[in-house]
Amino acid sequence: MEDSGIEAAPFHEFLSKVDVFKDLPPQSLHIIDKRIKKLTFQKGEMIISEYERAKGVFFVHSGMVKLTKQNEQGDELIVCMKKKGDIFAEACLFNYGEQTYPATGTMIKAGEIYFLDTDDFEQELLMNPDLAVQMIRYMGEALRDLTSVMRDIALLDVYTKTMKTLNRLAEKFGANRCNRMHIEIPLTIQEFSTLIGTSRESVSRVFSKLRNDGLIDIRQKHIIITDWCKFCAVYKNKLM
Repeated sequence: MEDSGIEAAPFHEFLSKVDVFKDLPPQSLHIIDKRIKKLTFQKGEMIISEYERAKGVFFVHSGMVKLTKQNEQGDELIVCMKKKGDIFAEACLFNYGEQTYPATGTMIKAGEIYFLDTDDFEQELLMNPDLAVQMIRYMGEALRDLTSVMRDIALLDVYTKTMKTLNRLAEKFGANRCNRMHIEIPLTIQEFSTLIGTSRESVSRVFSKLRNDGLIDIRQKHIIITDWCKFCAVYKNKLM
């Protein structure tokens, strides 16, 4: 990991791409320009640990991050994944006492992460109503998304959960190339199974069916939806 300051020129361009800051007026963006720090991480490098005392909030400037929890058997469970413009570890805001990070963050694609100390960020939220409202709105949307995912995990069958998760990943991480949707994050079948709360064997069976139906292909841990239009039609029909 490398630590460096932020050059003035690209700073506001970065902030404008972060979800929690993107709708703020320019004058509001100046409030944190002297406090935020830039950190560079390589693929596979740990950013934070769920057993580490929480110190601040992180923003993804480039690369991709996976957030994981460990169960009692030591198995890694993927909570979610973050891309450019996303925020993570925001759950440690406004907590009293010694709190740890809510999950372990690891780079799955090398890039730059921006860090803002919790005390500094909380102070700015107290002093800046626009920023506070934007942060509340962002956390509310994140909670609704998490509730939706938890509902799907608890109530849906494996096939439907797989289709909905593929659709979510395509919307967030997909690159459509001539009707072939490339989900640009490396995921093993085991990792995908932890995303939907089921076994590797169950996901393998669903993936085999989707391959046979001409909907997906998997190459070097990357999922490709081979016919995006057909996939969307099947997905919408399944949800009806």
